[in-house]
Amino acid sequence: MYSDINDFIADLDKRRLLSRIRDSVSPDLEIAAVTDRVCKLQGGGPGLLFERPTGFDMPVATNLFGSTERMCLALGTSSLDAIAKEIDEMMTPKMPSGMLDAFKMLPMLDRLRDLMPKTVKDAPCQEVVKRDGSLDELPILKTWPEDGGRYITLPLVITKDPETGVRNIGTYRMQVFDGRTTGMHWQRHKGGAQHHRVAERLGRRLDVAVALSPEPILAYAATAPMPEGLDELLLAGFLGRRRIELVKAVTVDLEVPASAHIVLEGYVEPGERRREGPFGDHTGFYSLAEDFPVFHLTCITMRRKPTYLTTVVGIPPQEDVYLGKASERIFLPMIRKTLPEIVDMHFPAEGIFHNIVLVSIDKRYPGHARKIMSAFWGLGQLMFSKTIVVVDKDVDVQNVSEVAWIAGTHVDPQRDIQFTVGPMDDLENASSLPAYGSKMGIDATRKWPGEGFTREWPTRLATTAAAGKKAADVLKSITGGREK
Repeated sequence: MYSDINDFIADLDKRRLLSRIRDSVSPDLEIAAVTDRVCKLQGGGPGLLFERPTGFDMPVATNLFGSTERMCLALGTSSLDAIAKEIDEMMTPKMPSGMLDAFKMLPMLDRLRDLMPKTVKDAPCQEVVKRDGSLDELPILKTWPEDGGRYITLPLVITKDPETGVRNIGTYRMQVFDGRTTGMHWQRHKGGAQHHRVAERLGRRLDVAVALSPEPILAYAATAPMPEGLDELLLAGFLGRRRIELVKAVTVDLEVPASAHIVLEGYVEPGERRREGPFGDHTGFYSLAEDFPVFHLTCITMRRKPTYLTTVVGIPPQEDVYLGKASERIFLPMIRKTLPEIVDMHFPAEGIFHNIVLVSIDKRYPGHARKIMSAFWGLGQLMFSKTIVVVDKDVDVQNVSEVAWIAGTHVDPQRDIQFTVGPMDDLENASSLPAYGSKMGIDATRKWPGEGFTREWPTRLATTAAAGKKAADVLKSITGGREK
């Protein structure tokens, strides 16, 4: 498991999963344009290290998580489903039947110990301390022509609830206004925004720390849809199989990841807002300019030779598809604890994570699909699901073509489509009101008499086992063993 982003970069290079760009490429649109095209190569393209960003000595890394293989490497696993299995076993431990079984559970106890972070006295992220530092020293990208400015797009924004002290780490974009201030795009439904609301109610300044270029496991954990009040460092410790090291910040009352290459320390004043945006977003469109809180820089700490890790978002597919896929697989067993009838779920890249959600279920009673829709709309960030398609357990939701075929043949629009209204993602621009609009559920399961379907349901086509085996043998002779 990588404890430093540079270790990850070196391993990707060794595995030939990284391209080093030695030409001078500008952080103003050019690095983003290169990254965008690479992300759209088959399989997500290679990770990128821009060694000579124009005007800066600090290298820029992009698309490091932009493939299934690299995402698994970052999380230290052979497959994302293997992590899901570990989480499921952790959440459903078997009672030991004897001493041997009890000893077999000791590794699980070690994993629980890994959940809690630990504080260290010294850290690489504080090798250089600049109380008068400027954001202009960093190769922060402008990604799209009509963006409001340069944006930090992969920050770990760290805050604590002013009343409870509960920590939140989230990834919220930060528009650079000048060398000492940025916007803080705290979307209203997220943990950072809640901490800010509490601080404003109390009339207090809110301390903020922003970690850049941390170890890979933390870069993922900050994007994960953790339930409110649960520390993202718990997830990082579990995935990393070790306690995450923190160090006390220099000018604010917060702890920051020791592994970060750069840390921005500062604060947000209650009541202060400034126009932020537009920004070329992961929807593939510009999100509109709005007023957001302002982050004031008090100090920059960094390594002596830092690397600037960032990401580019835009028309899918982009790197964030693979970060989202990791959350889809990792959080599936947790959702099953509430909804055990779920067989699988999939958030297609084209659906921007929450515009289209595909779910297969073990249907047990009339109206079961509608129960799943309602449950999703009431479950954490799944409340943003704009269109939910529910199918039977024999449908592979990872195969979008199969789901489209099944939906087209199983749905009577008047009978099987359900509408509701509720909270929407802040980036939803089609709804009539900001962050509030309609949602659609589509029941594409086979209909039962108890749901008013009295006709005979047609049988899905399938050949016999013997004919299928013969076909496989013949196909192998035709393709030389290559079926695709």
